[in-house]
Amino acid sequence: MPERLDLKVGFSCNNRCRFCVQGDKRERFGDRSTAELIAILESSRGGCEGVVLTGGEVTIRPDVVELVAAAHRLGYSTIQVQTNGRMLSSPPFLDALIEAGVTEVSPAIHGPDAATHDELTRAPRSFVQTVKGVRLARERDLPVLINSVVVRRNHRMLPAMARLFVALDVQQFQFAFVHALGEAGERFEEIVPLLSEVEPFLRAGIEIGRAAGLPCMIEGVPLCFLSGIEDAAAEHLIPDTRIDEGARVVEDWTQQRRDAAKAHGPVCVGCRFEASCEGPWREYPEHFGWGEFSRVS
Repeated sequence: MPERLDLKVGFSCNNRCRFCVQGDKRERFGDRSTAELIAILESSRGGCEGVVLTGGEVTIRPDVVELVAAAHRLGYSTIQVQTNGRMLSSPPFLDALIEAGVTEVSPAIHGPDAATHDELTRAPRSFVQTVKGVRLARERDLPVLINSVVVRRNHRMLPAMARLFVALDVQQFQFAFVHALGEAGERFEEIVPLLSEVEPFLRAGIEIGRAAGLPCMIEGVPLCFLSGIEDAAAEHLIPDTRIDEGARVVEDWTQQRRDAAKAHGPVCVGCRFEASCEGPWREYPEHFGWGEFSRVS
């Protein structure tokens, strides 16, 4: 059974990120009802210890506090709200989430400054709001786990982003290499950088986080690009997860990633990490080929 339920509440969002993997789902699918979501929380509790409420943007739903309270009542050990972080800047809203039983929040920050972040989210003042939300959460001792999507626009800024996260006193940060689906797939050339160009900035960012004693990791980057920092790869830390987004249910996200979402190429055969490395997102070598990758002996 999965350790965690990833429950997508719908795809409405108050950002419109240039790299959003959900693409046009906000137009094609309506938001799910409170009753449906609570029923899934109830039916999943026997097999899942934790739950992540995600979307779209969870915090713009008027019933988000009710959903958190339902998860708390059902006894989920971890209740994470995955969010763009903007609504966390409202103290009454944040306090209501905490009172309902949220155990951690995972806001997304995609740049070290407003110019970069707001350009990527296409939402003016989103950086100011999200950073304020992180600060308010930390003032209340609510754990904050930052996720940053690595794209062409921000990849050279990863060290500056790491310094920002350290200054914000977050509990963890993750650099997630962009998955070229949805809008990122439609704008591949604009959005997706070369892994070989990203590598030194990833390393510098991880070094800054580790020097501050902060857990930090990298998702979506094969181990041949992480020589000496292989333990920073997030994949071996991701809990077994069941994803329920309504129109589609993935019973085992780990298996789905390995079998379908990611890929191995000829260079991977005989690699030291062949069995443990999931490889890149499949769309990456389909576009760029396997020339950058190397077999580790």
